[in-house]
Amino acid sequence: MKLLFAAAFCFALSACAGKGVEHYRAETPALDLKTYLNGTLDAWGIFQGRAGDVQKRFHVVIDARWTGTTGILDETFTWSDGSTSRRVWTLTQEADGRFIGTADDVVGEARGEVSGNALRWRYVLALPVDGKIYHVDFDDWMFLIDDKVMLNRSYMSKWGFNLGEVSLTFVKR
Repeated sequence: MKLLFAAAFCFALSACAGKGVEHYRAETPALDLKTYLNGTLDAWGIFQGRAGDVQKRFHVVIDARWTGTTGILDETFTWSDGSTSRRVWTLTQEADGRFIGTADDVVGEARGEVSGNALRWRYVLALPVDGKIYHVDFDDWMFLIDDKVMLNRSYMSKWGFNLGEVSLTFVKR
């Protein structure tokens, strides 16, 4: 039994490793985050629970602008239940090309890395659920399809356990 548990644990750990963003370095079109996230974008998305059931739908309008190496993403969410929310990201491009992001509901800093047509963005979100705040790990993968469309898949977890996924389609106006 102990051997079976150890094997399952090792398998679970190896599944978490996955491929890094550099795996996509040859993919085109190349994502220039400061160019794509500039202007107004619309995004439509869903949140799916662990079992795959869609629990929430939403639309986001993003007003994005850059000054030098600093970008502001002002996101206004409209949820399927009619409620609204807002998140304002401040993004900073580091000298090595990576990105750091902050927002009021992000714990610490988000870290992003671009390679080819892909962006991997990792952060901890302070997520309100039923009157409580939970710190949830997000592992976002964004893929530029063309100059107007980018797809996003976010994996949500807590203590390494899958909580669900968020899927988004961004369309630049």
